[in-house]
Amino acid sequence: MPTAIGPNHTKQKLAANELVLCLGVNQLRTPNIAMIAAACGFDAIYIDLEHNPTSLETAAGVCVAALGMGIAPIARVTSHDPHDATRMLDCGAQGVMVPHIQNAREARAVVEACRFPPHGHRSAAGSVAALGYAALKQPEINRLLNDNTLLIAMLETPQAIGNVEEIAAVDGIDTLHIGATDLSTEMGIAGDYQHPRMRVAFEAVAKAAKAHGKSMGVGGVREDLAFQTWLLQLGVRYLTGGSDVGYILSAGRRDVRQLRDVKLG
Repeated sequence: MPTAIGPNHTKQKLAANELVLCLGVNQLRTPNIAMIAAACGFDAIYIDLEHNPTSLETAAGVCVAALGMGIAPIARVTSHDPHDATRMLDCGAQGVMVPHIQNAREARAVVEACRFPPHGHRSAAGSVAALGYAALKQPEINRLLNDNTLLIAMLETPQAIGNVEEIAAVDGIDTLHIGATDLSTEMGIAGDYQHPRMRVAFEAVAKAAKAHGKSMGVGGVREDLAFQTWLLQLGVRYLTGGSDVGYILSAGRRDVRQLRDVKLG
């Protein structure tokens, strides 16, 4: 790529069936979080715009910082509105996670909005942050952005799991991602990620992903290394192991417990 910004290494690793570890960004809204994620060894960050008050401008700043650190900035957008996804892509995101995809029609709409012709109908804005604002002709801009944009369909309901084969068959979707917290909540077993019905759902998505050449992602499962190992062996290659808030709370609580147990002199 003839620019100062390299290719989307996360998308490349997923295409090569390699493991991608992602840090969820919920509350730390300065560009430093991208540097912190890179220092920890994460491959990507996802900026959660669905559950937090992060603004477009703030998210754009974090994306640009991540690009400079060589890790992929991915935005979890708020809705199926095409402008939610395309504005983040124009502002520096190298990928979008679109929540609550229920069927193939909704998955195709994501592709239509986020890829340039002939694969979709994304509006062309010229050179953007994801290309380092390089002086390129529009056909090259469109090709590079199509090649380096990661489209992730989030499956978060039993209906979505039931339709996973048709969703997986949609050309242009790269990753099938189970939102484990929402899915378990919808199933009436909130937070019980290892429940037999959840395992059946994980297995169904893994099978569909493999059959259609997609990667599989999971978020929400933390701390239990044995279960995470099972997921990786099942076929998960995009894993959000934790978030900024989760890591701060776990480390902070551990230190407080240790210090509370110290006998004072």
